[in-house]
Amino acid sequence: MQVHHKRPKHQLLKYNKMKTVLITGGSGLVGSYLSKKLIEKGYVVATLGRESKKQSDIPNYTWNIEKNELEDGALENVDFIIHLAGANIGESRWTTKRKKEIVDSRIKSSQLIFRKITENKHHLKAFISASAIGYYGAVNTDKIFVETDQPSQDFLGETCRLWEEAANSFESLGIRTVTIRTGVVLTYQGGALAKMITPVKVGLGASIGSGKQYMPWIHIDDLCEIYLKAIEENNMHGAFNAVAPEHKTNREFSETLTKVLKKKVWFPSIPAFLLKIIFGKMSEIILNGSRISSNKIIKEGFQFKFPDLSSALADLIYSNRK
Repeated sequence: MQVHHKRPKHQLLKYNKMKTVLITGGSGLVGSYLSKKLIEKGYVVATLGRESKKQSDIPNYTWNIEKNELEDGALENVDFIIHLAGANIGESRWTTKRKKEIVDSRIKSSQLIFRKITENKHHLKAFISASAIGYYGAVNTDKIFVETDQPSQDFLGETCRLWEEAANSFESLGIRTVTIRTGVVLTYQGGALAKMITPVKVGLGASIGSGKQYMPWIHIDDLCEIYLKAIEENNMHGAFNAVAPEHKTNREFSETLTKVLKKKVWFPSIPAFLLKIIFGKMSEIILNGSRISSNKIIKEGFQFKFPDLSSALADLIYSNRK
C-alpha cells in the first residue's frame, strides 16, 4: 500500500515523545474538530479511514472493514484510540439494507481493531468510542435518562447496545474503555445547526411535529473537551452522556434560535405525518426525544463552557472562529 510521507508514518509517530491518538472517522465533522483540538494540546494525531488523504498534514491510514484489512503501522506507537467511525444514521431512509450498514459500520470496525491489537499485542492505554443518546431509544417521556438505564429495544437502542458491547470487549485485554453517548452536536460549520439556520434566516423556520419532544444537544467545543478528559483521566471509564445540562424541547430550541438570529418566524409547525411520508421510520429520531442527564460527567469534575443554548448559539453563529 502506497505511503505518501517521506518517512514511514509509524516512524513519524515513534520519534515524537508526545502521546499519540489515532482517530477513526477522523475526517468527519467531530473528528476534524477533535483532531485540531488535540494537536493544539500537544498530542500527536493520526487518522484512520477508508480513503488515503495524500495532502493531509496529519498521518492518515486506511482500512477496508469488509475485507478485514488494516494498513501496516496504523496501530504502532498509538497510546489512545478514539473510535468515531460509523455510517450516518440520518443520511438516508432506514431500509433493511441501510440498517445493516449502520450496525455493521460500527460493530465490524471495532472488531477489526480488537483483532489487530490482540494479534500484535499493542499496548493501548485506552479505547474511547463514540455512542449516542439513541441508546435510550426514540421516545417521548417525562423520564430523565441516566447512564445506568437499560438500552431501548428499538432500532436505535439496539444499535447503540451492540456498538458499546463491541467497544467494551477491549476491557478483556485490560484496556480502559470509555463510551461517549452523544446528543445533537452543534458546530460552527455544517451539521444539524446549519440545516436549522437556513430556513430561519428566510422566515421559514418551524418546530417539528408537536414540538414537545426534547432535543439533547452539545456544543462541539464541550464535546471535544469531554473526549480530551476521557484521554487524560485514568479513572474515567464506562458510559458517559455528552449533552448540555440545559433541557430544551424542539419548540424551545427553535424559539431560542430565532431570538439569537433576531428573526421573527411565523411558519407553523411541520406536521409529523409529512415527515413520516418523507423519511419513513427515520422520522423517529426527529419526532421523539427525552431529557438526558449530564450529571455523571459533571460529577467527574467536567465544567461545560456552554451550558445553556443561548450562549452556545451566539458563539457558534457570531464567533469569528471558522
